[in-house]
Parts: sequence; structure tokens; C-alpha cells
Amino acid sequence: MFIDRAIIEARSGKGGNGRIAFRRERSRPKGGPSGGNGGRGGNVYLRCSSKVGTLVNFKHSKTFIALDGENGDIKDMYGHNAPDIYIDLPIGTVVFLEENHQFVCDLDEDGKTYLICKGGRGGRGNAAFKSNRNKTPKIAENGLPGERKRLILELKLLADVGIIGLPSVGKSTFINIVSNVKAEIGDYDFTTIVPNLGVTYLKDGSSFVLADMPGLIKGAHLGKGLGLMFLRHIERTKVLIHMVDMSGKRDPYQDYCDIRNELSAYGMHLIDRPEVIVATKMDEEGALERFNKFKKQINKEVIPISALTNENIDLVLYKCKELLEHAITYPVYEEKDEEVVYDATKNNEKIFIIEKENEHTFVIKGDRVLRTYSLINLSTDEGMMRLITYLNKIGVDQELKKMGAQDGDIVKLSDFEFEYFE
Repeated sequence: MFIDRAIIEARSGKGGNGRIAFRRERSRPKGGPSGGNGGRGGNVYLRCSSKVGTLVNFKHSKTFIALDGENGDIKDMYGHNAPDIYIDLPIGTVVFLEENHQFVCDLDEDGKTYLICKGGRGGRGNAAFKSNRNKTPKIAENGLPGERKRLILELKLLADVGIIGLPSVGKSTFINIVSNVKAEIGDYDFTTIVPNLGVTYLKDGSSFVLADMPGLIKGAHLGKGLGLMFLRHIERTKVLIHMVDMSGKRDPYQDYCDIRNELSAYGMHLIDRPEVIVATKMDEEGALERFNKFKKQINKEVIPISALTNENIDLVLYKCKELLEHAITYPVYEEKDEEVVYDATKNNEKIFIIEKENEHTFVIKGDRVLRTYSLINLSTDEGMMRLITYLNKIGVDQELKKMGAQDGDIVKLSDFEFEYFE
């Protein structure tokens, strides 16, 4: 089975909690804080691997979760960092965020890795808080939570030359002739409705990768037939062989225009690819007249071929080689047209905002305040005092007062609730 698109979820591990502990040893009568730091949560990496051919493994395995970091321990012992996990993906996989289809990375080289979810930092133990002012701290930090992302994986086959055209114009026949006569082909085990991919070696020793792209019909960019599936694969090609049937069963000029319109409508610079226009089935009766008419209509170079006699097969391949020498590599994702402007206020954005849930309930929100809250261990009086001091320092009390909070009103911060008193 060939799977060229999948959706998975990746979750990195939470950092281990810091420990509150004190030494109780005969050799150290004064003891002191000895709580160790928590370990880092496991990272999740995407890794490009030549050992993986398709996305079929992700049809059932869709969630990848790294382990949490180990908690700190007594005697200044640090928790172990959790092991990282690697998700192996085939060469040619492009990754997007599911929530907004934002481009993440292009895995186009064997061994290339990308950190997709960073493990949470381990919390500090009370030994880290020892100071001249506080020699016996009874506070420790929780580990930070890991990250969670849902990802769209799209496999775009890596081919130098894509063979396109309407169904039954001779694309598969052409690639079979090339493989039988010229090349040692590394074929994928596909059925007739999936791409055929192979390497062809020319007589001069040069080589390039060919991909037969079946399924293109009028309306392909709208998803008709197998259009979207194979238009995605054409994105990586540098040169196109555009095959047009001269057998008389169809109108060659209309067929050519239909495919060109599909390339243009899909975008991704497909219409800008250099193309070798090939007239197929030239051994059919009346093909020469139709060929001459077609060539006059499009006013471009057209190479006539015959699978029956192998006429001009070499000419097509060497023309592709010539175009490849000057072809450019196009990006596999659209660049945004908007001008990128640096926002100087981003680092000075508000630490928190307060929203009124109802008449007597207020909710504190904001990434920075929530991050700090997640670090604070509230299981001790010192931890609770640390949170209250922090909220007061950043101005939560003053903001609640401005918003008309009254004694006894409920204030929420993530999963923590407390009553407001002036």
C-alpha cells in the first residue's frame, strides 16, 4: 500500500519535579538543603531515513509520546533526563502543523533531523535556592510541561523528471521502455494507480530519476480523479515530460491545454517547470497529420515518439538531461507574500491579562504567567507564598481592584483557585 499523506500527534515529556530535602548526617550536624533538580523531559525528533519508503506505518501508529523526566532526589541527586524519541520518515516528507497548515520542515536528505517537540525543563530542587538570606529554603520547582503538536505529513516523491499527461497517453509504456533498454531501475512496488519511480542511465554515463504520474485529468487541482495526490508529487520535479496522444481518439491541443491549466491552477510554480512536449503513438494511422496540426497550434518544439519502434526515445531523455543542467529547485511550500515586519513590542507584551468570567469570577491568562505558575510547587507554605508574592509583584492585585473585584470573589489561574481580599 502506498500512503502519501498522514496525520500524527507528537508529545514531548514533562520535566521532572525538583525535590525538597535536607541532610541528616552525623558528619554534617548543620545539614542544609539537599534536594536535587528534576531531569529534562524527552524530546521528539523527526528524522529522515532512506530505510522508510512510504507513510504506511502511520496508518495505525499515530501518536508518539516521549517519557517524562525523573524527579530530583535527596542528597543533591538529579533526576535522569528522559530518552529522546525519533520518528523516522521517508525522504521527501514535508511537515505542516494541522491547526493552521503552517510549514514546519522539509525532510529531503537522509539523516536530517528536526526537533518538533521540546521536552520540558526539569524543576530546581531546594538546594538550588540556598542563599545567604535563606540558608534552609523549603521551596522547589515543578518540571515544565512538554509540548503537544498534531502534524500533517505529506510525502512528495523525489524525482528529477515527472512524466505527465492524461490517462492512457503512453506514460507507463514510456518508462517501461526506458527501464528495459537504458536503465537499471529501482522500482517501487506500486500498482497502476500510484507513481512509478526509477533511475535511468544514459549512454554517456549520466543519470536522473523519472517518475510516471498517473491520474491527471481535467479538474485534478480540485481533487478529481487522483489529481491532488499526484500534483503534490510533481512539486519536487525540475523538468516535466508532457505526453500528448496522437492516435486520434482525442483532441491533442485541447488535452495539452487542459493539463497546462491544471498545473497553473494548482500553483507551486508547476507551470514554470521546463517541459519536453512529446507526441505519442506516432505509429497510428493519421498521427503525422495530427502531429503537424498540433505543433502549429502550440508553436513549440514537440518530439514525436513511437513505443512500437522506439523512435526518438533517446532524444527525449537527452533533452531532459539538457534542461536539468540549467533547471532550478523550487520550494515545496508557498512563500507568504506579506512583508515580514519585526514587532519590537513582542518582548514587552503583557505578562498577564484578566478576563471576567461572571460577576464574581476572574480568570488570569497569559503564556508567561502560566509558565511561571507551572514551575511553582504549591505543596508547601513557602511555595504558596512564592506564588502570592509573584502575582503581587506583576500587578495582579492592582488589576483586580481596577476591574471591581470584591472581597470573596473567585480568582482562577489554570487549575488553581483562590479568593480575592483587598
